Amino acid sequence: MSEALTLTVDGSEPLTAATVKAVQEVCDRAEDQGAHGPLAVHATGTPAGDWTGGLDVMLVSKWERALRRLERLPVATVAVADGDCGGPALDVFLAADVRAVTPGARLLVARDATGSTWPGMAGYRLVQLAGPAGVRRAVLFGLPVEGPEALRLGLADDLVDDPAAAVAAVAGLTSGLSGKELAIRRQLLFDAASTSFEDALGPHLAACDRALRGTAREAAS
Repeated sequence: MSEALTLTVDGSEPLTAATVKAVQEVCDRAEDQGAHGPLAVHATGTPAGDWTGGLDVMLVSKWERALRRLERLPVATVAVADGDCGGPALDVFLAADVRAVTPGARLLVARDATGSTWPGMAGYRLVQLAGPAGVRRAVLFGLPVEGPEALRLGLADDLVDDPAAAVAAVAGLTSGLSGKELAIRRQLLFDAASTSFEDALGPHLAACDRALRGTAREAAS
């Protein structure tokens, strides 16, 4: 039986190589286990204004690559945001397949020492999920997105009192699903927002052919 997959990111802590390593290690475990998931992500905390003091672009690049890997895992990911959620915690929250917020949770784009909002990929993911109008003030000015507003905008899928129940619900949704098949459908979902029908048709047909072959193999066994 596969070991439960969990990741906790405290956004009040500075982004360090250890933060990157924690995400990479849980990705290693998910890929090595061939698990069906889900990976449970607990995201909480937001950084102080001086949090970028020890950062350089190379570390930020490694962090963004780790997040992209997390986003493409062959397991479902469910993230729960608790309290104020910003910086690295917001990053991992937005990279999950299913996102839930607890009562009182707030999503915040972190500010740097100058008071400007951090121009990382959280802004990109916020816009991809909610559109520019819905998150304009959050991305430009760092205004918090309260839990009910996050639900309305599609940044969160559910409001939960019990994070464990949210993880269990996703585990039920993914029961019996192949991690590889889940990853293929996730990629088709990502591509649909920016790909023409003509360009999307080939990958969709390939996925359909793969599914039909799998069904035929099962029927023959």
